[in-house]
Amino acid sequence: MMLGVVRRRVASGGGSASVSSLGQALLISRSAGSARRIASVADERVVLSRGCGPVRSFCHLAVMRCSVGSRPTRVVAFNNQAVEILPQWRLFSTESGDLVDAVVPFMGESITDGTLAKFLKNPGDRVELDEPIAQIETDKVTIDVASPEAGVIQKFLAKEGETVEPGTKIAVISKSGEGATHVAPSESAGEKAASPPPPAEKVEEKQKPKAEAAPAAEKPKAPSPPPPPPPKRSATEPQLPPKDRERRIPMTRLRKRVAARLKDSQNTFALLTTFNEVDMTNLMKLRSDYKDAFVEKHGVKLGLMSGFVKAAVSGLQNQPIINAVIDGDDIIYRDYVDISIAVGTPKGLVVPVIRNAENMNFADIEKEINTLAKKANDGSISIDEMAGGTFTISNGGVYGSLLSTPIINPPQSAILGMHSIVSRPMVVGGNVVPRPMMYIALTYDHRLIDGREAVFFLRRIKDVVEDPRRLLLDI
Repeated sequence: MMLGVVRRRVASGGGSASVSSLGQALLISRSAGSARRIASVADERVVLSRGCGPVRSFCHLAVMRCSVGSRPTRVVAFNNQAVEILPQWRLFSTESGDLVDAVVPFMGESITDGTLAKFLKNPGDRVELDEPIAQIETDKVTIDVASPEAGVIQKFLAKEGETVEPGTKIAVISKSGEGATHVAPSESAGEKAASPPPPAEKVEEKQKPKAEAAPAAEKPKAPSPPPPPPPKRSATEPQLPPKDRERRIPMTRLRKRVAARLKDSQNTFALLTTFNEVDMTNLMKLRSDYKDAFVEKHGVKLGLMSGFVKAAVSGLQNQPIINAVIDGDDIIYRDYVDISIAVGTPKGLVVPVIRNAENMNFADIEKEINTLAKKANDGSISIDEMAGGTFTISNGGVYGSLLSTPIINPPQSAILGMHSIVSRPMVVGGNVVPRPMMYIALTYDHRLIDGREAVFFLRRIKDVVEDPRRLLLDI
């Protein structure tokens, strides 16, 4: 059923209304490399397909409301073509000329909902265009909800801790600032604002104890017997700490997601770990000799991680089964190397991906690691930057870990664990000399990878790190 036809004003001598006569703006946006035309009609953002042709007149544009299943949608009829309006493309809705709604944005193809972690502003606060006003926690990343207009937050429509979906309204913003509450509402304030008892009742309550105190003084009561001692606990009964010394905090969505994936890894894979040790003398000397020249030319510091990434690429190319994955009854071999780098952040563990690492040199790897690490720590990393990955490197040595058995990051088949560098006595050329040594560990899926391939891979890591010249000679 057609609810309405776009209003038009017939210009003198013309049969159709132009965009300027309607007072509507024609917006052009780009999504995934293709141009889409967006017309703002009757306070609705309308997405027109490319097949509609140039938009010069709105005289044949009509808006209808229909339902697909249980979800209402709108369809635009333009030049005898029906175009569906996608609700997730609508960043905000306008209730009136002054009020706008801030809504949860589209969060990714694989994310259907999130938790409203916290509000960054309070009702009555001034916000600018695109300024973050709230944070949404998902299974993978934290997403900001930006203000659609500059104005003053009038009220919140959702509470912290609620589960929200893309398109959910969470706040109302007044562009003029009228009617805004300048103090954040709270439950405790509401309880305190409850109507107090009248002063007369207060006087009576104060006088009643005094009136009853007089007869009590004339006839003293017999002293009450002392309370019985508390029952003694048996020697086998545990002594539990008092509850007032405990704190219960809900798990974040990211922590729950990490916990579920790690447990799935243990339940699915046949995990096995093999170890080796690496003499870091030559790689550390290489970094010491060229660190200044490297920074001067490339603008980033030369670290040890780029050497291990290059060594891992060489090992994966020599043992392609470690870069493969089981899919049902098949084995999928990948002819590319995407290295996931595990990064610990205050909000949890994330694994950004260095894509096509086989085509990168030391400088490219260091720049990419530096960029991804900064995004991970400030919470601005995107889901696309963490998706995929064929092999993971985890560096527990930055926290002082001497030895560990890392857990595979599903659906990958192996993970390399790096550890702290410790000077230990080693026999070199028949003499005992101190050497900077690092333990390395490879955890792999024994369903797919045999011990032979795992040991050869770890041996290749050791050979390349101990003598980086092998990378130049490809030996």
